[in-house]
Amino acid sequence: MSSNHTNANVYDRDPSDDVIAQLKTIATKLRLDSIKCTNAAKSGHPTSCASCADILAVLFWHTMKHNPLEPRDPNNDRFVLSKGHAAPILYSVMAELGVVKHEDLENLRKIDCPLEGHPTPRLSFVDVATGSLGQGLSCAAGMAYGGKYLDKANFRVFCVMGDGESAEGSVWEAMHFASHYKLNNLIACIDINRLGQSEPTSLGHDMDTYKRRCEAFGWKTFVVDGHDIKTLVNTFYDARRSEDKPVMILAKTFKGKGFPGIENEENWHGKALGDKADKIVQSLTEIVKSNKPVTITPEAPQKAELQAVTHGKVLLSDKPEYELGKQVATRQAYGTALVKLATVYPRIIALDCDVKNSTYSENLKKVYPQRFVECFIAEQNAIGVAIGLSTRGRFIPFVSTFACFFTRGFDQLRMGAISMANVKFVGSHAGISIGEDGPSQMALEDIAMFRSLPGSTVFYPSDAVSTERACELAANTEGICFIRTGRPANSIIYKGDETFEVGKAKVVRQSENDVVTVIGGGVTVHEALKAAEQLAGKGINIRVVDIFTVKPIDADTIVKSARATKGRILTVEDHYAEGGIGEAVAGAIAQHPDIVQKMLAVRELPRSGPPNVLLDMFGISAKAIVAAVEGDWTNAK
Repeated sequence: MSSNHTNANVYDRDPSDDVIAQLKTIATKLRLDSIKCTNAAKSGHPTSCASCADILAVLFWHTMKHNPLEPRDPNNDRFVLSKGHAAPILYSVMAELGVVKHEDLENLRKIDCPLEGHPTPRLSFVDVATGSLGQGLSCAAGMAYGGKYLDKANFRVFCVMGDGESAEGSVWEAMHFASHYKLNNLIACIDINRLGQSEPTSLGHDMDTYKRRCEAFGWKTFVVDGHDIKTLVNTFYDARRSEDKPVMILAKTFKGKGFPGIENEENWHGKALGDKADKIVQSLTEIVKSNKPVTITPEAPQKAELQAVTHGKVLLSDKPEYELGKQVATRQAYGTALVKLATVYPRIIALDCDVKNSTYSENLKKVYPQRFVECFIAEQNAIGVAIGLSTRGRFIPFVSTFACFFTRGFDQLRMGAISMANVKFVGSHAGISIGEDGPSQMALEDIAMFRSLPGSTVFYPSDAVSTERACELAANTEGICFIRTGRPANSIIYKGDETFEVGKAKVVRQSENDVVTVIGGGVTVHEALKAAEQLAGKGINIRVVDIFTVKPIDADTIVKSARATKGRILTVEDHYAEGGIGEAVAGAIAQHPDIVQKMLAVRELPRSGPPNVLLDMFGISAKAIVAAVEGDWTNAK
């Protein structure tokens, strides 16, 4: 971006009085814009915008190296507004930089305007959705990790947070992660304006306590007056030069700064100024008019070292090679597939949460250690880091842990979906089939959780071959994908050259006189096959369908199979009844009244025990399938 600099050293430390004056003018204009657009919308957070106006003016016009007219340029510094409710000031920044039309600000929050109440990546200058507080720093840490260790780039990542959100545990998970990996390219700033939504924050303006906490987490920490432009310029200048630590800037600010009668007062959170706006707008407008025109512009990146990434077809390096009937756990096949994918495509990254020897993601670490990120036992942060890594298409992250532990990060997953993130989640140790570890380790709600995410794809492979293919398909499927893997070893039922597709089930056993279609996933496919053998000995044939993807579900195969089996379906799953395979199938046949469905699922709180005993006890074993076919459809004989 071309610029008409006020002086030759406009971006240096200790800026001239003229540069300081211009930055003050910009901050005033940002406050003005924020008032006007929230008043037009009759909602929003102008006081939260006002407290960070000076910070954003310094960041976007002095500190950050970026070309605003090319917001997704991989060489730009990154910016995350973690306090997403202050979105109007980010839009105001982009209006002042010429990215957004000023008249569009007047349409804030309207249905036909992309300037939503909180930022989303529908906007080219937004990398991750924010608004659910406490998540922006994790995403920023993911961007910083990718820049420092994977792309080895010079860009910096800046994250502006609110003081209220620092009560979230995910913030401190992110701070631990950034410190551990010495992310000196990450600069965060907490806008400490003292006031929350309903009352003052727990620490108010106790800057010493904030400082001690941040330093205890290993961050280089500065305490500043968040409305002192020169101090902000110099502090951010110094922060860019940190050699071995992430930097936290604690900015003491006032909510509603520059709004007489409102500044630092309670009960103004999330409210347009209404009738009070006119006088304040007039006062701020006079200040802008009395100052010199703004001539400084952002400094562009110094080097164009990175190119945009275009993901082509990602393939396994070799087709799956397993002997039919051999016992292999699907979690083990995941580790094999991960290495095969990473061998072909270097932007496959694995993240794990200290269970890599159980999820088998350690396979990748052994071969490509630089592409493995240990996130330790901090699943919320791990999800955020993965979302950050996926931004601008830089990497395809695969995140693995026990499937049950993803539940604690559901809000991060939800925000990842809103961010349109391209991340693959792999959950092992699913269901009661894990055995003796007991209910706290048994994922029985994970399918329901991932199915509920907009745009998600849910894979449930039943053997090692289908697991490897699920990983390959997930790498080529845009958006959030979930692959459910299991702890026990199961028989290989597919040949290595079997073709799999998203949204296509597999009929793994059938005859011309099948009386029931039994649909399962993972371990229950094998239970259904056992049941089929037992029933065949009694002269009863059943059709067995391996669901493969629970979302999107293969309604055509389900309906076709049901009609070939007297309109009867039996679903069986190692999952709670709510939101799992059974309800997914029920949705697929809802418009077909001629099809009857019965469901076998885990319907009580499980307990520790041998896997086979638990499958029997909770009614999802081969024995239960046989009983359901014989008992519920007595004419099946």
